[in-house]
Amino acid sequence: MKAIRVMLVAVAMATLAGCATQSAISQDQIAALLAAPDRAPGDRFNDIRRKPAEMLAFIGVRPGMVALDVSAARGYTSELVARAVGPTGKVYAQTPPRRENPTPPPQPEGQAAPPPPGAAPAMPTLAERTRNPALHHIVHVTRPFEDPAAPEVANGALDLVTLMFNYHDFGHMGVDRARVNAAIFKALKPGGIYVVADHSGRPGTGISEAGTLHRIEEAFLRREVEAAGFRLLEGGNFMRNPSDPRDRNTPVPAMPKDEFVLKFVKP
Repeated sequence: MKAIRVMLVAVAMATLAGCATQSAISQDQIAALLAAPDRAPGDRFNDIRRKPAEMLAFIGVRPGMVALDVSAARGYTSELVARAVGPTGKVYAQTPPRRENPTPPPQPEGQAAPPPPGAAPAMPTLAERTRNPALHHIVHVTRPFEDPAAPEVANGALDLVTLMFNYHDFGHMGVDRARVNAAIFKALKPGGIYVVADHSGRPGTGISEAGTLHRIEEAFLRREVEAAGFRLLEGGNFMRNPSDPRDRNTPVPAMPKDEFVLKFVKP
C-alpha cells in the first residue's frame, strides 16, 4: 500500500509539473489579441473599465486550457479567455436557466434599438460571439449556478474557472454559494485556478449590501471560497481605488469603483 501511495503522489507531482512547464501568454500576445480587428466596438469600450490586459496577465492564461466562465452574461470574459487559450483550448460559458436570471431578457437578434447619442456601443450577445468562426471553441451551457460545469468537465477536467463581478449577486438571488464553490472545486484539476473579481464592500458588511450597493466584503468572499478547500494564491490590485468610500453603488464624487481580484488554487 505504501508503494502505491508513493506512486500516486509521484504521478500527481508529475502532472502538476507538466502543467507548470506550459507558459502563460505574453504581454505581446495579450496586446495582439486585444487588437484583433474582429473584436466588437462595445468590447473595446468596456476594456477601459475592465482592464483586460492586466486581468489576463494576472490569471496567467495558457494556450490549450479548458476553462469555465461562470455567470458569463454576454460573454465578454468568455471571449477574452477563448482568444487567450487559442483553438486548442475550450471555454464553457455558463448562464443560468432564464427563471434564475435577474436581468431582463435580451432583445431578439437584429432588433436591438440603437444606443442613444453618446452612449456606449452595445456589446455582442453570447450567441453572436459563438457564431464568430474565430470563437468556435466557446461552448454555451445553460446550467444552474450550483452546478455550473457541463457533465463532461464536472469531475476534475477544468484548468481555470472565472467568476467576474457577479459573486455578490448570489446573495440577493438566494443562490447556495457553498454549493457553487464546492461544484467548482470538484470540476477543477489539482492545481486548477479559480479567479473571482467583485465590487468591494466595507469591512463588516459581508454580503448584506449585494442587492442595494452591489458590493461584497473581500474578506467575506475569501472565507467562503476557502471553506470549499481552495487556497488563496494572490490578490490583484490593478482595479483598486482607495478613494472610493464604498458607501454607494456609484461612488460620489464620480470615480471608478474599488474592485478586487482574487486568484485561488485547488491544492
